[in-house]
Amino acid sequence: MAVNTGASQHPLEKLKSEVLATRGYWHAFHEGLLALSPSYLQAYLDFHNPPFLAGHLDRKMCEFIYIAADAAVSHLFTPGVEMHIEAALRLGATALEIMEVIQLATLAAHSSHTVGMPILVEEMARAGVTSPAATRELTEEEHAAKADFIDTVGHWPEGGDAIFRFAPRFARGFLAYAQIPFREGPLSKKDKELILIGVFASPVAPQPDTLRTHIRLALQHGASPEEIADVLQLTSAIAIHTCVAAIPALTAATTTQKVSSATVKPNTPNPGPDVHGPTTA
Repeated sequence: MAVNTGASQHPLEKLKSEVLATRGYWHAFHEGLLALSPSYLQAYLDFHNPPFLAGHLDRKMCEFIYIAADAAVSHLFTPGVEMHIEAALRLGATALEIMEVIQLATLAAHSSHTVGMPILVEEMARAGVTSPAATRELTEEEHAAKADFIDTVGHWPEGGDAIFRFAPRFARGFLAYAQIPFREGPLSKKDKELILIGVFASPVAPQPDTLRTHIRLALQHGASPEEIADVLQLTSAIAIHTCVAAIPALTAATTTQKVSSATVKPNTPNPGPDVHGPTTA
């Protein structure tokens, strides 16, 4: 569809121009929505554009939030990861910054343990299951590791003590997943927390308790309520990937059906199978 930028522009062409101007690209799902539900395409713009128009977060940080939300194991939307990495690089992001965003997104791995370990402890008590590990005191080395983690990251994950008690060989890797990006990465602590809010607020698998922790830490590191609200808007926007996947499939299926229907001649009786077999002269 040609885009006319003149005053007499058709409403659908104007909507396409708005998508191109604000989103910077045109996708098959845009085309499908434009054809089948232009009002929903307008709603998509109204949903996605506010964080970019508000100016509370710079454009590079917006791309970092998208990278983290798309790359998190709860979503793994590769086309989005690729597109937003390219956009972040065009905006001046460095490879080390994007590497840290990826490491922070990988912290979704902690959810299995921060959710599961406290439940394990509670259910052991409920079932009357006892274990020497459950009541042992942490060692001096474990207390030191815990204190170092809190000093580096700013909090202690729920279930952290239980990991020391029930999975001590795993604890080192568990703690390092968070400590390395906080200790080595180039992003500020505020930016790290904003990215983690984007990961744990994902509509794919929101983690309320962890999300609360990172909102609290973001505020402590100087994030404004408006910045945090914009992160929530950005990460919620990945729900549009339902349309990214489904609208082109719908368009392809209906196009195929129309082509198939057009090849069937009307009023042609179906002779059915030849029950008598071939005839001979």
